[in-house]
Amino acid sequence: MPPAKKRTRSYDSARTRAAVLAQFGHVREAVGALTPAQLDGPTRLGGWTVRDLAAHLAWMVDSVPLLLAEPEPEPGKDRLALLDWPFVTAGAAGRIDTHTRGLDAADLPGLYARVAEDYGRAVADAPDGRLLPVGFGPMSLADFLVTRTVELVVHTDDLNAATGAGIPFDRQALAACTRLLADALAARAPGGAVEVRVPPYAVVQCVEGPRHTRGTPPNVVETDPLTWIRLAAGRTRWAAELDAAHVRASGERADLTDLLPLMG
Repeated sequence: MPPAKKRTRSYDSARTRAAVLAQFGHVREAVGALTPAQLDGPTRLGGWTVRDLAAHLAWMVDSVPLLLAEPEPEPGKDRLALLDWPFVTAGAAGRIDTHTRGLDAADLPGLYARVAEDYGRAVADAPDGRLLPVGFGPMSLADFLVTRTVELVVHTDDLNAATGAGIPFDRQALAACTRLLADALAARAPGGAVEVRVPPYAVVQCVEGPRHTRGTPPNVVETDPLTWIRLAAGRTRWAAELDAAHVRASGERADLTDLLPLMG
């Protein structure tokens, strides 16, 4: 008997909306405290400086009010499913890099204040089902906001790595990011042979093979949320995290090397 089709996870939209603003607030506070020398420093993102990264983070949140201001796409146009979003990001890497380098980042405190205000005003009364003309394909506002938690959490980690600022992670933003990327893994490699655990936020089964039904699964991967997010976003590699004991893997099928990263 084939496995039952998995339901797409649902997200509490009110919590997601608040999580985006909360995480952006954490970043805003940290960026405002950086010195000019820190802002001009390097990051692990190619040639981006910390200032470039900070401007990119603001743009990721600013995209919400900007897209809400655009005409709504026709309902019949093919929509981009939430679980497909991580896999299409690589195709836009060049465009995103060019746009980020062209952003006006001279007044980051002013930029962050304006974006926070515009975001709050734009989402206040916008319905979850409002379609946005996202470049990869139309997405509902509710789905697009989940992708903003991924952008915010991944790039907050990038900022911390570059500056040592210790920017905190909003729990709801971290949870949504972890869950989306775990579900994307299950979509990329459907099956039930391997159980991937990212406590306390996500457990998914993936990879073709004998399906686990009860007792201790024969193939288990377990890691913490930030390690999982770094693996999924290509910030680190499976072998390195396994060697560092940040990932625990048991069973002959519990090797995700060929499935990671999920995002470009």
